[in-house]
Amino acid sequence: MSSPEPALPLADLVVIDVTVARAGPTAVRQLADWGADVIRIEPPSDDPNPGKPSPDTLNLHRNKRGLALDLKTPDGRAVLHRLVARADVLVENMRTPVKHRLGFDWDTVSAINPRLILGSVSGFGQTGPYAERGGVDQIAQGLGGMMSVTGLPGHGPVRAGVAISDITAGLQLAVGILVALHERERTGVGRWVHTSLLESMIGMLDFQAARWTVDREVAPQAGNDHPTNLPMGTYATSDGYVNIAAPWQHLWVKFCSAIGRADLAEDPRFGSPGRRSHNKAALNEALDEALACRTTAEWVEVLNAADIPAGPVNDIGQTFADPQVRHLGIAVPIVHPRVGEIEIIRNATNIEGISNDVRLPSPNLGQHTDEILAEFGLDTIEVADLRARGIVG
Repeated sequence: MSSPEPALPLADLVVIDVTVARAGPTAVRQLADWGADVIRIEPPSDDPNPGKPSPDTLNLHRNKRGLALDLKTPDGRAVLHRLVARADVLVENMRTPVKHRLGFDWDTVSAINPRLILGSVSGFGQTGPYAERGGVDQIAQGLGGMMSVTGLPGHGPVRAGVAISDITAGLQLAVGILVALHERERTGVGRWVHTSLLESMIGMLDFQAARWTVDREVAPQAGNDHPTNLPMGTYATSDGYVNIAAPWQHLWVKFCSAIGRADLAEDPRFGSPGRRSHNKAALNEALDEALACRTTAEWVEVLNAADIPAGPVNDIGQTFADPQVRHLGIAVPIVHPRVGEIEIIRNATNIEGISNDVRLPSPNLGQHTDEILAEFGLDTIEVADLRARGIVG
């Protein structure tokens, strides 16, 4: 007889999820993936034939249970507070007036459960001149400086191809929640953990931000070239593009030899990192000419054989067909009751000896309402009354 699966690391945690959009659900997904019992609360609906869930919904809300609850009613908020009294974490991403109106602001929930961790993500911060504004990823990308350093010089600002401030804020919030849970083991007291799209976006600027805070240097757009280290960028081949990273002097010399242009290593214009950066246009012109004679696959093989970091520029379909990606098994199969068999992206963190497969498909609206309310002490008569009045679904 096979031994039972070990409990996942966060299996002892109950998490109430009242998030919308992407940043909040991203934080909750991290907790759900590692075993937390996540109860996703959404408002009931009268639609008897809801449409097929989007790929985004299927990906964001896996490993959760669903409770349909109308928080705009006093009785709905009373049910939420019964859940809060026994929960470990509540995660929300509403504007300040909304969270107060719906009954899950910090003062309210901490009074109900002093051990509760409240995780909040906003557009621009919980206080300050922009605190009341609704936050959207692209607005945070622009305000936070990311769009100013993305794209080709002279072609105007460009947004990142994913909702980078949303995703980063969600990851930052998840880390903060785990830190607060660890502290609670010592103190027995909960914390309010919060971040914002704007803070996460500035944090993602990293060394580009440090160029300003330390030297007051405003970083310009650099296109596909690294802002300061060359050659590190994307170069045209005979059938596409190849990414190459050979900025350090020992790699630069090896790289020139590998592409059949050892003379470039002797050229005084390119003799040091600073000289290569100063003469970037001439360097890129010479490299484009040298690399245009072979395919991307050929250059990837040649350069990796010479220990020069290099790789293709894949579209997303090519990414999932890549042998290393297939080996990592990051796309895992799961059966959804309304969609059928699909693949979902598993958690990107690996912990040896612990499975990080997707356990549960995203819940249908109110799929687990009855079982969740029973677990929190509501009897069948109470649930039937709430359902008859449209407070639960």
